[in-house]
Amino acid sequence: MVVGQETRTIDLTIDGQQVKAKEGATVLEVAREGGIYIPTLCYHPSLTPYGSCRMCIVEIENIRGFPTACTTPVTESMVVNTNTPQLQELRRNILELALSEHPYACLICDRRERCQPFHITLRKTAVTSGCTMCPKNRRCELQEVVDYVGLTEVRLSPIYRDLPILRDSPFFDRDYNLCILCGRCVRVCQEVRGAGAIAFTYRGSQALVGTAFDRSLQDSGCQFCGACVDACPTGALMERSGKWQGLPESTVTTTCGYCGVGCQLNLEIKGGKIVRVAPVLDNSVNQGQACVKGRFGIAEFVHHPQRLTTPLIQRNGELVEASWDEALTLVTKRLANYKGNQFAFISSAKCTNEENYLAQKFTRMVMATNNIDHCARLCHAPTVAGLAQAFGSGAMTNSINEIKDAACILVIGSNTSSGHPVIALEIIKAVRNGGKLIVANPREIELCRYADIWLRHFPGSDVALLMGMMRVIIDEELADLAFVEEQCQDFDAFRESLINFDLDLAEKVTGVTSDKIVEAARLYATHKPASIIYAMGITQHSHGTDNVSATANLAMLAGNIGKPSTGVNPLRGQNNVQGACDLGALPNVYTAYQRVDNPDIQKKFETAWVCSLDASPGLTLPEMIEAAYSGQIKAVYLMGENPLLSEADAGHAQEALSKLDFLVVQDIFLTETAQLADVVLPAASFAEKDGTFTNTERRIQRVRKAIEPIGNAKPDWWIICQIAKRLEAEGFDFEHPSQIMAEIASLTPSYGGISYQRLEECGLQWPCPTKDHPGTPILHVGKFVRGLGKFTPLEYRPPAELPDEEYPLVLTTGRSLYHFHTGTMTRRVMGLNAIEPEGVVEINPVDASHLKIADGDKVKVISRRGEVIAKVRVTEESPPKVVFMTFHFAESAANILTNPALDPVSKIPEFKVCAVRVEKV
Repeated sequence: MVVGQETRTIDLTIDGQQVKAKEGATVLEVAREGGIYIPTLCYHPSLTPYGSCRMCIVEIENIRGFPTACTTPVTESMVVNTNTPQLQELRRNILELALSEHPYACLICDRRERCQPFHITLRKTAVTSGCTMCPKNRRCELQEVVDYVGLTEVRLSPIYRDLPILRDSPFFDRDYNLCILCGRCVRVCQEVRGAGAIAFTYRGSQALVGTAFDRSLQDSGCQFCGACVDACPTGALMERSGKWQGLPESTVTTTCGYCGVGCQLNLEIKGGKIVRVAPVLDNSVNQGQACVKGRFGIAEFVHHPQRLTTPLIQRNGELVEASWDEALTLVTKRLANYKGNQFAFISSAKCTNEENYLAQKFTRMVMATNNIDHCARLCHAPTVAGLAQAFGSGAMTNSINEIKDAACILVIGSNTSSGHPVIALEIIKAVRNGGKLIVANPREIELCRYADIWLRHFPGSDVALLMGMMRVIIDEELADLAFVEEQCQDFDAFRESLINFDLDLAEKVTGVTSDKIVEAARLYATHKPASIIYAMGITQHSHGTDNVSATANLAMLAGNIGKPSTGVNPLRGQNNVQGACDLGALPNVYTAYQRVDNPDIQKKFETAWVCSLDASPGLTLPEMIEAAYSGQIKAVYLMGENPLLSEADAGHAQEALSKLDFLVVQDIFLTETAQLADVVLPAASFAEKDGTFTNTERRIQRVRKAIEPIGNAKPDWWIICQIAKRLEAEGFDFEHPSQIMAEIASLTPSYGGISYQRLEECGLQWPCPTKDHPGTPILHVGKFVRGLGKFTPLEYRPPAELPDEEYPLVLTTGRSLYHFHTGTMTRRVMGLNAIEPEGVVEINPVDASHLKIADGDKVKVISRRGEVIAKVRVTEESPPKVVFMTFHFAESAANILTNPALDPVSKIPEFKVCAVRVEKV
């Protein structure tokens, strides 16, 4: 269909009911929209229909035979019958054949809805695996189909295969005795997830679902996302924690608390506990998909026995339990002595918008300082600075659901499959739709399998690579000069700066051959619409803002901005990094990036909060650490962060925080940082409170309370309000987060139209300035937020620390699919630890051979700042002279090694490049 062309409406009749349908819809889709049930077993809305189960056969006037509803498109005046005696008889016959190899006693027993001990009699058949057909569970689509077609007996002799139950996943069992070969699990693994971990093995009557050569799931490339479990219509694939749970007492839809994608999840509740988590199908963000963490990594950490359940106070060198009144009294008494610039608040991207708003309001209004920051400083501060300078807004320009329609995608500095797995699925969709993929990454990441071009540049050489590509685009007259002339400024100065980036220099600096740079440039400039996607491989450098500016220059040069499926799209690392920035948890801006040193803005907030405010920007997070070390900052209120693992040169961060006069830590677990605290306040998790998160595409979504807080934990917003009121502050008398959002909307232009009532149906993307505004899926349409897009001339600056004789290797850091940030949540999930129990050092075989190191050896990794010990994984995923570590593991804390050198503009440390040496232990 041509974009912008209206879809024709078709009139047809189904079972005597007049219905309207969009042209191109299938009979099954139209029937479901009209509330007409047609049985299916192989059909799934996320998959391409192929009609193999034959359950959805229908009768259509003037068409011979019995076409399948899932594959038959509707036509004008079509007359369809879905439930005739002949159809039902055919369906029963087909179903009998399928059930002859399937334990079916519970399917046709008339006692199954009421007989509590019924499952005992079936122990040798269906329910040895905890089959969903058990009446204590009742999630089985096969039951529904059997009921609908009226099958009461199976006349064929049963053929039980007596297959072993496979328990090679930490989260679910595979009992193929219960498999009906519908193919949904195989197809979702291949079509949607791109993993291909399972397939049909053997043929004919011997056909089974399994792995190649009967390997384990992990050895077959399984990502344990659970999509196969969600797609299975029987009990063949069943998550272990859900067996025998039965149907939930309630289901609460909320937003995932892990990465910045903002997946919508259903939390199923029974007995006051989360018993199951499933992705929501009908939404534009994740469309029924989730990663392993969101699907299986929530309930266990929420209910973990190590959760903080009561306040703790430091007495005689030991943290001991205290009442809330005692803890809050001590906090307020001590904080009252540190108002002004000797105080700092470290806020959290894991907390809600409402909580981050209160954190910055508390800091500025009650504590009289702008010393507030959060972990965005360590991940996307260059995005806020660089894109705001170029475009006028430091956020993702386009929407997640547009990615699949891009003709070309440049993924640079992002291991999307690990950091943002659901967005990686959209990139794979684009490739399957015919789009071209360019991957620029020093490491061989999962997306390299799909790439047309892989640019393996040296860590820290991004500016040279991107400017080299732009030099080609200019020299070969591939630039969209009409767009540049109409909508941009400072182009001549930028073009002049490209003189320094000829192909010889680009090749020398990046290590990428000039022909590949030329090919990538041509591909990006000529295949439109084209999208740039990046993450912390771009930002976490001492020249991170330059890197971001380079991506903005490239998008403007090719005219790939302000249109569907184009733009510059930074992927935010944590669930609410975007929202925490939007709501002013930064030292230089109030909400919506309104500057603290703007007199008009200052007056606006002083009037609203009825107070006097400081006009001087505060300290950034790394500067707070230095100020604590020097004694300038004496008290810190830290909410939901763990600097002892997340800060560059983490050993120095520990020394600095240890020097404070007073440290308050508010968290859900006793983290490494919390162990240093004078007072620890137990916070509620995202599942235990109401609020909102803003995801990476600027979509504000509801977070809904599913269970009561564990023990005596309290929501972060409640705790901040209590402390503020005890410090005699006005304006903190909130009884529900919706009231906080109302105040946010009154002061925040981009959130002006946001309310909980509007968010009930779906999320809204800012800017959403008024109550009737629909939200903004694409920024900079027709005009940049700042007016004209601004080109930035750039120079290549090498990383602050390069390899030398003493430290001959480069260490770069990143994330794992199976763990999150500092591991506070995921390290407490047994299944995730089973898959990835410890941090490793990944090293190229050439370097391993030179150092006489073998796979699995323990090594010491040493930098100028410290050393850690970890096991080696020898792999060609890391290039020669580059080693890789994740930062999730306290036992091998990679950030003890990393370089605290700061980008001069955004003040982000250089996590992605530091010099190390590796020694065998």
